Amino acid sequence: MKVNRIVANVAASDIAAAKSFYRDILGLESLMDFGWVATYGSSETMQVQISFASEGGSGMPVPDLSIEVDDLAEALRRMQAAGVAIEYGPTDEPWGVRRFFVRDPFGRLINILQHQS
Repeated sequence: MKVNRIVANVAASDIAAAKSFYRDILGLESLMDFGWVATYGSSETMQVQISFASEGGSGMPVPDLSIEVDDLAEALRRMQAAGVAIEYGPTDEPWGVRRFFVRDPFGRLINILQHQS
């Protein structure tokens, strides 16, 4: 048996807020929307991963989601333009990523990162 996909499910009372944050700010594609559930994603090929952590690194709490982007400066610009508070960073971490933390409209802590070359 192989795992084909892992889907993160986030309880949300305002599905439109998810669209604003995940599609409009982060640029994910709308894959499905039934009104009571909306799924956003990317056509990029990705590895299946799930992480278990006792902390979020650098003394930070464990984020609910980690989203790797190809242009962290642009992701930061979009968050700031949308008035999303930056809770941590941006900072270069000793394990080779540059990242910042924000909260999505549902209070979930989101780690937005870019691997450094």
